[in-house]
Amino acid sequence: MGIPTERIERLFALAGEAVADGEPDRARKYVARARRIAERNRCGVPAALSRRACDDCGVYLRPGATSRVRLRPGRVVVRCLECGATARYPFA
Repeated sequence: MGIPTERIERLFALAGEAVADGEPDRARKYVARARRIAERNRCGVPAALSRRACDDCGVYLRPGATSRVRLRPGRVVVRCLECGATARYPFA
């Protein structure tokens, strides 16, 4: 694990804390910084972390606070409560 990956993980942890404190705008800034670090270092955001952020508005997705999670046959549906975007992820 390199320095950029550690920094990205730390920024996502800070984003989670910001959403818990009721500050989604600050969380959005942390996610944007993490994505920018991933672009600059060509390492990408880990899959486990990229699913925790909205692709459209960039807010950290915390179930019940900034997102709604529903189970459908064969997939998980996550809806952002900030912008209304929907993401669907398969599961087995």
